Amino acid sequence: MASKSTDQEFLEYLVKSLVDHPDDVKVDRKVDEMGVLLSLRVNPVDMGQVVGRQGATAKSIRALLRIVGIKNNARVNLKIEEPEGSTRGPRPMGDRPPRREEY
Repeated sequence: MASKSTDQEFLEYLVKSLVDHPDDVKVDRKVDEMGVLLSLRVNPVDMGQVVGRQGATAKSIRALLRIVGIKNNARVNLKIEEPEGSTRGPRPMGDRPPRREEY
């Protein structure tokens, strides 16, 4: 097994500190011409803690990863994987408020 990189270890440590199910945190690392892609999977119950209100926590995690990447001369991107059976996503048309007609 390949040794973990600094960015991958940092992300695992950070996310495991935030969630209620740290044993379910999985980080995959891929490197290509675009840089480093870290794919994060967490327990579906913990998704809200990772994403945060209006995505604020996820945005902060991405900013910290960019700093780690700059320190290591790499472009680091984060992909948060949608868990199986997630209810997040586009709302059905019936749930949206009616559009206001403007004249």
